[in-house]
Amino acid sequence: MSEEKKVLKEIPMARLIHIISRKLKHHQILADDDIGLTPMQKHVLKFILLESLHREIYQKDVEDEFQIRRSTVTGIIQLMEKNGFLYRESVSKDARLKRLVPTKKSEDLRNKIIENIIERDQKMTEGISEEELKSCKNVLLKIFENLTDC
Repeated sequence: MSEEKKVLKEIPMARLIHIISRKLKHHQILADDDIGLTPMQKHVLKFILLESLHREIYQKDVEDEFQIRRSTVTGIIQLMEKNGFLYRESVSKDARLKRLVPTKKSEDLRNKIIENIIERDQKMTEGISEEELKSCKNVLLKIFENLTDC
């Protein structure tokens, strides 16, 4: 066992999760692509592109997903709209609601995002059995539930 692995086995769970989170950030989807968006805008775009496959997305969904204020999301969406990545469309049932719709420009990135997610997941789970993955996921879900109750 390498010295790094020995050290990681001894650190507290929260620290290990933090280290893994930082590693994942280094492998961000669209991280190396210079498409004229900030890292946060890229996260929002990824969220909108993937979620809009299954449902309509509104500004409130972005606020809830990223736990950021309405004014912050408004600024992000306005810049993304200005740069041609999405547009807002009025909803017939309530004119105050504006659905966030990806443009052709951003939809062209969707397949690349999905491919990157698959590649990252394959890399993360390399050499890990299905049983180990299931066990790990169960433990992580329990940790999440424990922290949700706080």
